[in-house]
Amino acid sequence: MPLAAPIGSGLGIQNMTNLRIMREMITEVPLIVDAGVGTASDAAIAMELGADGILMNTAIATADDAEKMAVAMKLGVEAGRLAYEAAAWRKSSMPAPAAAGRGGRRS
Repeated sequence: MPLAAPIGSGLGIQNMTNLRIMREMITEVPLIVDAGVGTASDAAIAMELGADGILMNTAIATADDAEKMAVAMKLGVEAGRLAYEAAAWRKSSMPAPAAAGRGGRRS
């Protein structure tokens, strides 16, 4: 079962909650997003949610400039992983003041 979206669809991460839950539950083996990543921002989101890596083909293979798309995907993966490791602030429906020096929070 493709983790993000149907293979070759480029729909991006269709269920962020499932990916977060899987990251919490799967700790002994790498969590790889294997389908649905159509843009560099999709790659960044998957990595921000805790994926260990992304397996991609269609987005790069079908791009007008495959080399540029590959570089964009690489940068998206790197940016998303750095944000995850930095414990990026997570969105919330409840406002909360930022506390200087207390670091980020995960929800």
